[in-house]
Amino acid sequence: MPAPWRICCNKKSKTKNGKAETDNMAEKSEKMQMKKEITLLNGVSLIVGNMIGSGIFVSPRGVLMYSASYGLSLVIWALGGMFSLFGALCYAELGTSIVKSGASYAYILEAFGAFVAFIRLWSSLLIIEPTTQAVIAITFANYIVQPIFPHCEPPYDAVRLIAAACICSLTFINCVNVKWGTRVQDIFTYAKVMALILVISVGLYKIGKGETENLRAPFEGSATNPGMIALALYSALFSYSGWDTLNYVTEEMQNPERNLPLSIAISMPIVTIIYLLTNIAYYVVLDMSAILTSDAVAVTFGGETLSYAKWIIPIAVAMSCYSGLNSSIIAASRLFYVGAREGHLPDSLSLIHIKCFTPVPALLFNGLMTLLYLLVEDVFLLINYYCFNYWLFVGLSIAGLIYLRYTQPRRPRPIKFLSTATQSIPLLALVLPSQAFLHIIWESICHLINDLNVYSGSLLQQQNMSRCSSTVLCPTWT
Repeated sequence: MPAPWRICCNKKSKTKNGKAETDNMAEKSEKMQMKKEITLLNGVSLIVGNMIGSGIFVSPRGVLMYSASYGLSLVIWALGGMFSLFGALCYAELGTSIVKSGASYAYILEAFGAFVAFIRLWSSLLIIEPTTQAVIAITFANYIVQPIFPHCEPPYDAVRLIAAACICSLTFINCVNVKWGTRVQDIFTYAKVMALILVISVGLYKIGKGETENLRAPFEGSATNPGMIALALYSALFSYSGWDTLNYVTEEMQNPERNLPLSIAISMPIVTIIYLLTNIAYYVVLDMSAILTSDAVAVTFGGETLSYAKWIIPIAVAMSCYSGLNSSIIAASRLFYVGAREGHLPDSLSLIHIKCFTPVPALLFNGLMTLLYLLVEDVFLLINYYCFNYWLFVGLSIAGLIYLRYTQPRRPRPIKFLSTATQSIPLLALVLPSQAFLHIIWESICHLINDLNVYSGSLLQQQNMSRCSSTVLCPTWT
């Protein structure tokens, strides 16, 4: 009996003479490729849609929590935009010189070989991709449930079940047709941009009226600990992550040498400006305590400013998260597909549906991994795990770009990003993880010591109480 995946890859058809013939897809693998259906507009929508996901609605709290002031948090948001811009320009050169799907995995494989690429792939499989998708799905569920429970915390099980339904629905859509996924992306991207324009407009209106009390001493109480600043930057970079989305689907782009760098050049300034103006609007309307105690900053903002129209914000944010999750699922499934094609994952993940031309096994596997990460309760813990691994391998990809310039100087490069010195800026991604990681380790040790002290203190207290009770119950005989 043939294996199930062989059955899926064989197609029986009839010739004009009525004779049955079997098309072995393994022998005709060159014909069995995903179609080039992603246009320039689709590319811009994918990048903007992935970058403006849940981050701008969750990370403002994380950035402010670690930076401890409005002024420093805005500086960190600007630095995050500049940092991401340099990384995106480097990826534009990589994507046009190494025309393969898979983004940093494909570039590390080309520059440093199979071993480092294997580690990158499995880090994505176990941490990076399922973590970011779980965060987006949980944020989507929180914003859907928030209007139903306006004055109390929403039920944990309800949030997780809605998040799971969101993941399953988008996995199904992308299994059926690539065009379905891109259409969902375009529609929901327009919706999220309009929602953020609404938030920005309210903030600018407040500034125009002179309501700037929250910004009078913007740098007061700013954090000075390098570990805290690194964690604040990571929370901002989480919101900017997604500029490499098109590099995951390079093989499905129309004219990637032109459309890939052009999509990046259009998307990055739009997202950076929107992020800065959105945070300024948040800070003008909400004080620091309101932001730090809110799990849904945009909903709190809408409740303070939009009165009867406040229901618009939760719906718009949920649509934003849905779009961001959709683009992330598209990118992650292509990564696993390419990894399986290179032999670093089971061959079954490199199969393509014979009618839909979609990597169905890779999509299903990605969905299953994301569902498992819904069991983690702390969202910001997921963000720290994601950023530490993601930016480490981004730095390795940029190092690979510099390395290939010296080892393969004659490789065709349709575009070339400035000088090697400028390319070295994103290599800070290799340094920043050490600061944040050491800070996390130190905090864990402190918590462990504190727990041991509490535990030993409680044991000592119990021993003293037992001694007192024995003294009362068993008096000495004279």
